[in-house]
Amino acid sequence: MDWVFEQGCPIREEDRSGVAAAVAASLAADVTVLVVGDKAGMFGIGTSGEGCDVEDLRLPGVQEELVEAVLATDRPVVLVVSSGRPYAVGRFAADAAAMVQVFLPGEEGGRAVAGLLSGAANFSGRLPVQIPNSPAGQPYTYLHPPLGDRQSWLSNLDPTPAFPFGHGLSYTTFEIDGLAADRELVPTDGRFTVSVRVRNTGAVSGAETVQLYFTDPVAQVTRPVRALLAYAKVPREPGEETTVRFDVHTDRLAFTGLDGHRIVEPGEILLYAGSSSRTTPNELSVQLVGEQRDATVIRHHGVPVALT
Repeated sequence: MDWVFEQGCPIREEDRSGVAAAVAASLAADVTVLVVGDKAGMFGIGTSGEGCDVEDLRLPGVQEELVEAVLATDRPVVLVVSSGRPYAVGRFAADAAAMVQVFLPGEEGGRAVAGLLSGAANFSGRLPVQIPNSPAGQPYTYLHPPLGDRQSWLSNLDPTPAFPFGHGLSYTTFEIDGLAADRELVPTDGRFTVSVRVRNTGAVSGAETVQLYFTDPVAQVTRPVRALLAYAKVPREPGEETTVRFDVHTDRLAFTGLDGHRIVEPGEILLYAGSSSRTTPNELSVQLVGEQRDATVIRHHGVPVALT
């Protein structure tokens, strides 16, 4: 295997003199690995770090022009974004053969990315933030209220991210189904168990991160349309199936009420399971019953997970 390196452009300076050489190298290559992103540093020394603020989420310098020029070759391009913030690179997804997001992975990051791209290791990471379509990047978090979602009657702008919170792919595929709860009625000071099946439907071994979300559709105050309740990373060989069980105490459903105190109140709770905050094909509901409960003191700070 032969490698040809071209810088293309600097990280921050508006120097386009190397773009033509990068395009020529891409045209002559079977595959191009195009790395863009940030330089770590503080107070303006870098492009990402303390004191390194930006006005929008465009890539620094003329990097976007470099990406556009290389993608225009119609050759297979793997776009690797090594950054300290989620840049608005969603518009490149349709033309890139693949996209990889790494968040300033350090001096061994290059070896790690090379191992993943070569197939020596399989991808299993999940996005801890959303990757926006627009440089304006609204909303910045998946924990938005209903009016922060796509509302054609309220705004002509579409805030839907290019890649949602929790998103991630690998060299295999998984199927998540069979979401169930061990009870429909749960005391406001009780607990319940949620189970879901996950199966490796691909041809190679891999790991799926099963994510359990919830929402409280009717509450004293506006609640997020989706909130992460728990997750489990499940490594499996091709064809293997596992049941994931989440032991949920109602403390995990508490919120700050109108009087400024944390409470658990009776009512319907919707549960979703899937592979990201927007890919949740499994849905069910449980009903919290009993009196409203003060939850100022949280006794259960996590959700125990078991695999069988």
